[in-house]
Amino acid sequence: MSKTLVIGSSGKIGRLLVPLLVDAGIEVAAMVRDRSKAPVQVGVEVIEADLEGDFSHAFRGCDRVVFTAGSGPDTGFDKTLLVDLWGARKAIDKAREKGVKQFVMVSSRFSGSPEGGPEGLRPYLVAKCFADEYLVASGVPYTILRPGRLTDEKGSGLITLKRPTEADRQVIPREDTARAIVRSLQAASAIDQTFELYRGDQPLDEAIK
Repeated sequence: MSKTLVIGSSGKIGRLLVPLLVDAGIEVAAMVRDRSKAPVQVGVEVIEADLEGDFSHAFRGCDRVVFTAGSGPDTGFDKTLLVDLWGARKAIDKAREKGVKQFVMVSSRFSGSPEGGPEGLRPYLVAKCFADEYLVASGVPYTILRPGRLTDEKGSGLITLKRPTEADRQVIPREDTARAIVRSLQAASAIDQTFELYRGDQPLDEAIK
């Protein structure tokens, strides 16, 4: 049976994602650094592991991976390098070693052109840029999702993959980003594709197909 490893399951997107995966009938292994912060969900395997250490045991029995981990806004650039870049690279290497069928990377809308993003975020965007490029070059089947500015508002299930011209419209609820992850795991045509995600007017299941 297929099992999906969620790296970053205790984060803001991860906590929304895990129950959506369960509802979709997808078996989940939730990787967390601190077991006390693990999402509480019946039927979910919780795996305690740290991206800055050896987390190879987390891949046991998993044939798909979602990387939605992040160093967070309250850490320094050292953690950005160790988690968002080096941690992602280690996860990609392990996925290649294990023959993972799909690696879903949650990235950022500016990761393709970091200098176009906010100045304070550029080190993070550069880390994401190189992590995305490493994934594409790895040979691991991938889906890269590049959401706009994330919000905590209720998701609508309606998105657009085309970046709006107005900067204040380049947003998307975390809930809809989590739904896009689920859809990416369900749609074979999402393999080896990169999608930008914004709030829009197209049903999500139609946009990612």
